[in-house]
Amino acid sequence: MAYDRYVAICHPLHYTVIINLQLCGLLIMLCWVLSLLHALIQNFMVLSLSFSTHLEIPHFSCELNQVVHLACSDTLISDLVRYFVTVLLGGGPLPGILYSYSKIVSSICTISSAQGRYKAYSNCASHLSIVFFFYGTGLGVYLSSASTHSPHSSATASVVYTVVTPMLNPFIYSLRNKDVKRALRRLFGRK
Repeated sequence: MAYDRYVAICHPLHYTVIINLQLCGLLIMLCWVLSLLHALIQNFMVLSLSFSTHLEIPHFSCELNQVVHLACSDTLISDLVRYFVTVLLGGGPLPGILYSYSKIVSSICTISSAQGRYKAYSNCASHLSIVFFFYGTGLGVYLSSASTHSPHSSATASVVYTVVTPMLNPFIYSLRNKDVKRALRRLFGRK
């Protein structure tokens, strides 16, 4: 999304040439491959740990950090691999996002009309809010240390990045649609 917004705002006339079907397919394939590798790493880490027979995870989903905290064996290697993968997969795209938005902000500052700047900023604000929700809560859950581990706060943060963020994304983008805005105005009795 950050690259898409970057191309749409900084290179609007070249958008259809740059963001083509092949690039979209390549980005989707990259996401699938990285997700598959991440899932395999998590599964192999959990399979290498030993657990007692009667355990209950105080969580609504079986997340890796919850499972690792319940292991009976030494979790140092698992923790190191988990932190490395989190920093790599979670922090890897972050410089690209920050770079694209720095270019977007510098490009928006050159727009002469206030309405044009507002439209460009509002176009990016929804994506940035989703990025901050996702990164803030996701990295908070996965990089929290065992000493400050709280099952309740971890479960709350997990709900935000696994449920709230995906639900907000289509909601925010649909509110930008003129037909949806018109239907909401009719529903609530405003012209």
